Amino acid sequence: MVLIGIDPHKATHTAVVIDEAEHELARIKVRADRSQVAALLEFADEFRPRRWAIESAGGLGFLLAQQLVRAGEDVVDVPATLAARVRLLGSGRGSKNDPNDALSTAIAALRDPHLRTVMVEDHAMVLRLLADRHQDLTSLRTQAVCRLHAPIAALTPGGVQRRISADGAASRLRAIHPSNTVEVARKEMALELVADVRRLDKNIAEVKKRTTAAVAASGTSLTEVYGVGPIVAALLIGHTGDITRFPTKGHYASYNGTAPIEASSGKVVRHRLNQRGNRQLNHALHMAAVTQLRRDTPGRVYYLTKIDEGKSPKEARRALKRKISDAVYRQLHDDARPQT
Repeated sequence: MVLIGIDPHKATHTAVVIDEAEHELARIKVRADRSQVAALLEFADEFRPRRWAIESAGGLGFLLAQQLVRAGEDVVDVPATLAARVRLLGSGRGSKNDPNDALSTAIAALRDPHLRTVMVEDHAMVLRLLADRHQDLTSLRTQAVCRLHAPIAALTPGGVQRRISADGAASRLRAIHPSNTVEVARKEMALELVADVRRLDKNIAEVKKRTTAAVAASGTSLTEVYGVGPIVAALLIGHTGDITRFPTKGHYASYNGTAPIEASSGKVVRHRLNQRGNRQLNHALHMAAVTQLRRDTPGRVYYLTKIDEGKSPKEARRALKRKISDAVYRQLHDDARPQT
């Protein structure tokens, strides 16, 4: 088995082939264009069996990784931090250049058997794209509303309430009669922002409708978890990917940031908040937890139990998020189990 490490870039890709003793066998640099896969496959034809190791196969190397997988190749994803660690600790490989990066990527894949195998895009990616689009539109709407507050506050005493709709803002603006050119300009700008909010509201509704249909088509049981609606389910499925790559619920909790990090020293055993992990998954679990706390649910009972045990509200909410993470892990595993 040989490993072919690739350091991907926008203009070029550098590939280095190594054997199981980490000896370099060959290297090549190809242009990042429509013939990139053909060039790499021709270069690697003499090396069999082989495995491709691509740095950041979910980022800059995404397209190349997907093209190689569709061509029937075995591809693994090497995190950039892992490749950098190998480069810095390796004798003679400390220099930062494309061949050394590709070599370090190959060595990382050779020594780490737990790297994620790249799979062809599936329905989970569709849900991820829809969920991310919904978040982008929601963020843009929030920005538009914040900008809308400023001209209205300059036109009327007290401005408007914190939560404002496009219809509410339009109604308020109709009651304002500018007395000079500056106020006219402010009102015109506010009306343009109202139009932006209306457009974003329409786009958000359309994306939510498409997401609801896509989640239903996936046949997932994730929506059985209280607080997990179509948008949250799309975030969880899309950003989790293949749930079987997590051996236990603890591994999954560590990945989504709901498992605390041990910070012990000597006889002192302590843990601290995990601010790492996939923040999109963490956000989705947070939304599910907040929804459970607003209703009379087992999650709220669990939260109040933690409060009675002396936990702070934040600590109790984090404990609930971990509980929901475990439930999500079980449901996703059930969904991934072959139907008989």
